Amino acid sequence: MNRLNSNHNRKTPKPLMYYYGLVLITVLIINLVVMPMVQSRQIIVTSYSEFIESVESDKVEQVQFSDTEIKYVIEVDGKPRVFKTGVVDNPSLPEKLQEKGIKYGAVIPETPNVFLSLLLSYGLPILFFSFIGRQIRKNMANRIGAGGLNIHGQNSAKVYKPDKDKKTFEDVAGQEEAKESLNEIIDYLNNPKKYEEVGAKCPTGVLLVGPPGTGKTLMAKAVAGEADVPFFSISGSEFVEMFVGRGAAKVRELFDQASKQAPCIVFIDEIDTIGKSRANQFSTNDEREQTLNQLLTEMDGFEANKGVIILAATNRPEVLDPALLRPGRFDRQVRMELPDLIGREDILKVHLKNVKTDSNIDVNLIARMTAGASGAQLANIVNEAALRSVRIGNNVVTTTDLVESVETVIAGAEKKNAILSEEEKRIVAYHEIGHALVAAKQTDSAPVQKITIVPRTSGALGYTMQVDEGEKSLVSKKDAYQRLEVLCGGRAAEEVVFNSITTGASNDIEKATEIARNMVTRYGMSENFGMMALETGGNAYLGQRGQSNCSPETARLVDEEVRDIIAKAYENAKKILIDNREILDELSDYLLEKETITGEEFMAILNKK
Repeated sequence: MNRLNSNHNRKTPKPLMYYYGLVLITVLIINLVVMPMVQSRQIIVTSYSEFIESVESDKVEQVQFSDTEIKYVIEVDGKPRVFKTGVVDNPSLPEKLQEKGIKYGAVIPETPNVFLSLLLSYGLPILFFSFIGRQIRKNMANRIGAGGLNIHGQNSAKVYKPDKDKKTFEDVAGQEEAKESLNEIIDYLNNPKKYEEVGAKCPTGVLLVGPPGTGKTLMAKAVAGEADVPFFSISGSEFVEMFVGRGAAKVRELFDQASKQAPCIVFIDEIDTIGKSRANQFSTNDEREQTLNQLLTEMDGFEANKGVIILAATNRPEVLDPALLRPGRFDRQVRMELPDLIGREDILKVHLKNVKTDSNIDVNLIARMTAGASGAQLANIVNEAALRSVRIGNNVVTTTDLVESVETVIAGAEKKNAILSEEEKRIVAYHEIGHALVAAKQTDSAPVQKITIVPRTSGALGYTMQVDEGEKSLVSKKDAYQRLEVLCGGRAAEEVVFNSITTGASNDIEKATEIARNMVTRYGMSENFGMMALETGGNAYLGQRGQSNCSPETARLVDEEVRDIIAKAYENAKKILIDNREILDELSDYLLEKETITGEEFMAILNKK
């Protein structure tokens, strides 16, 4: 994207202390070196005998004595000149000067060059300080342009041209509903008269809401590209500065600049930085609140159909001030959720266009393996695959590269120097086969894709990957319970085979506890509480848990039910493994030998029995 007001070619502005140092050094040089040199050149040094001869010949007009020298004045070419000589012990000298009628003992007026004195005293400092002032103003202008200290309130928004390297909806995949909602904005910017004739008013502000990495900023650029209008981009944090009133000034000038270039789009990223709710807070009149008030005022001041559309993005819509979301301001919200299976396929295809790929890439497999991934994560997976392809010496990206990159992003890279004892490897092998075997013996459970006991940099000593055949939007109580049994399968296998337990199930325990607690507090799958909400709030986009909405006694009962649900799932998983102990041993020995096996290999051995 081509950017106006680019800082790429700007010279780095020098600090102000640099110029202050120049001023100090120059003043010292003028006073300690230049002026004494100029003054010394105006006085002619002679010998004492020459002084006496001048007195005898009546050339001397005035004489000044000091402890170290004698200065005297002689008229040369009609102008008085100052001479000096050393002091000699001559008691008769005053009498001789008095006889000749020469004034002595008085201060002799020195007659320097008047023009040179004025130039050194006033001219050079004025010229120098003018130069320094110009450099300081230039330095401050560079700082303003670079987004630094801002004295005059100019905003630091980035402006993008619509004609070069523009983004369009073709660059944004997996967000078809958001595109449909924004098409009306694009049509308005291209054909405003059509709306004016009917009397329709285009929304002043559009709020893009969704999890991180879903492409909110990219979508805003694509809207500007589709409409072929200028695009102003600024982050909410750039409004708030340490100086009081700076944020409000930036808001005013940003909107003023946008009005002059209408039709255009103004994009404010992370608007929750300045748009947090003022409810339940003391009236502090702080900088953030002043900035928010100015933003609300500017949005109210827009005339209908003026041609300036405000786009904003956030992943924390629950904290925004209600005044910001009312009709007339951000009166339309566009949800940008995590992509579904088809959306992930489309996103992968967009990013795979930028890399050299094999002809038979299985995009559907990668999309199924990355359930819940955002567009940014999918882009990272494609890049990791390209890096892996180069690392192993290939010149194209294959499906294997993509699968390995998914595992690298999810579980981390393989640890080459991790050394496990034979006993630990055996425990890890039984643990992972315990997960896979419980999943395989269930109905409607996701098929096993891969099992490995190769340690990963994330800390996992091994993992079992399951990949659904399709996309699930709803999770039933049976599905959640079967997921609990699979998570308990690893610890259950350790107990069945070794009659002991290890720390290897810590991550399984965390996930199982979270699922069981959500079943009770959020999903209404509790036998004791039914459809009672025991937890409220939280941010679904950032994965933040809500707050407990029950009494301490009820919370204790919730903990007991969560414990009972997990215990029941653990006993069921343990029973499945005991009933299939023979195949558990065979699969574990095979995994211990191979270290990594595919789902097809796993099912081939399982189906022989």
